[in-house]
Amino acid sequence: MGKNEAMREARHRKRMSQQQLADALGVSRQTIIAIESGDYNPTIRLCIGICKKLGVTLNDLFWEEGGRL
Repeated sequence: MGKNEAMREARHRKRMSQQQLADALGVSRQTIIAIESGDYNPTIRLCIGICKKLGVTLNDLFWEEGGRL
C-alpha cells in the first residue's frame, strides 16, 4: 500500500487540516495520518465519508492503476 497523495491534495484543496477532517468524520487525527501515509486501509464507509467531505469520488482517492485498492 502506497501513500495516498490524492487524499492529501484533495484535503489541501478544501483547506482542511488533518484534525478538521478527522473531526468532521468522527475519527482520530492519527487515523487520517495513517490513511494518507498508506499505513491503514479504511473501511468502505470511512472511504465514502472522506470522499463526501472532500468533494471527490472513490476512484479519485482510492483506486490505483491496475485495478487494485
